[in-house]
Amino acid sequence: MDNVLLVSKSEKSTDSLSGLLREISSPTIDIVRSGSEARRILLEKEYDFVFINTPLTDEFGDGLSIYVSENTHASVVLLVKAEIEEQAEAKTEDYGVFVLSKPLSKHLMFKSIKLLEATKRRLEGVRKENIKLQKKIEDIRTINRAKYVLMEYLSMSEPQSHKYLERQAMDQRITKVEVAKRILSTYEN
Repeated sequence: MDNVLLVSKSEKSTDSLSGLLREISSPTIDIVRSGSEARRILLEKEYDFVFINTPLTDEFGDGLSIYVSENTHASVVLLVKAEIEEQAEAKTEDYGVFVLSKPLSKHLMFKSIKLLEATKRRLEGVRKENIKLQKKIEDIRTINRAKYVLMEYLSMSEPQSHKYLERQAMDQRITKVEVAKRILSTYEN
């Protein structure tokens, strides 16, 4: 947990929460008092965690938690009074918002952060895998477009165009994608 955004209208709560966070880890903590300030700063900076201590000066905070969850990669923790914990969970659970009831114990906060950090690492792994797969799909599309161009302009069959791409890649010691891009730049321009 490196960068934390703490959204809380109460200075007393802000001090105790930031103190608790610093006992658990040594993050950089930015503090804002309202939902609108939080939305503004989230446009400028990435955070690992966003803690929202409800209610805020300009809104309750559940809407902000959903906004953060949908628009950033940050883990979101919504702090609410125990009486309304279930209601807050019902509103935000589909968005991956972690709801904790106040008052917080150091032990519960520590366990929650460890769980959220583990979840964040798993999601980051999935995100990286997704990026790799998207690149692979794009490469396949590029190769297929090049095959189509060879079929259209040089009257090759699909197996001939495939073999041509492979042979060129081998002969030139470059990838099939690079060969495909060269073919596309030659024939599509």
